[in-house]
Amino acid sequence: MDTQLSKKIEKFFAKYRLRHFDKSQILIYAGDNPPGVFHLISGQVRQYDITEKGEEVVVNVFKPPAFFPMAWAINKTPNQYFFETSEPTEIRMAPASDVVAFLKANHDVTYDLLSRLYSGTNGMQRRMAHLMGGSGHSRVLFELLVECKRFGKKQKDGSYILVMHEDELARRSGLSLGTVNRELGKLKARKVLKIDHKQFIVKDLGSLEKELGYGL
Repeated sequence: MDTQLSKKIEKFFAKYRLRHFDKSQILIYAGDNPPGVFHLISGQVRQYDITEKGEEVVVNVFKPPAFFPMAWAINKTPNQYFFETSEPTEIRMAPASDVVAFLKANHDVTYDLLSRLYSGTNGMQRRMAHLMGGSGHSRVLFELLVECKRFGKKQKDGSYILVMHEDELARRSGLSLGTVNRELGKLKARKVLKIDHKQFIVKDLGSLEKELGYGL
């Protein structure tokens, strides 16, 4: 995001109280009317649903400077998801009416929001295609690529460090933990992945993109 644009958004939300949340705190429950629009200052928030089997399926992960839930704020779409912190998080919350007025008065912010929305929609469509027709192997590859590009730390040697547990990767890919562990084991055996101190080290992202058939 452009620095000037980021400062404009921060200035708008700065008049609202800064709130601190620990890891694994639910900000919004599925079925509840959100109390306002959350602006993520630091940390990370997962948006997920729970299946009839009680399994958690992650549909999106927010990082700064995201603000959400916008479908509810703009269209009054009933909220059907849980929003939960993945790590210690700082947030400012504004009334939906104030945020909508801010967007109407600042077209550059609205354009940026639309740009990020369409980028996210494209990613979700790709994820849906893998969920519907992909193998467990391709789904793990896809999720590793997405997570590395969004949250990974690129190293000087071109590898990526991704702080994540296997169970979280399972939730985000919609697979069982056993399937994810088997697929990660195959990647470890090929020496393209290393798991060290509860983090993934992806040694060659390019090779995973080539194997998947496209880049992200």
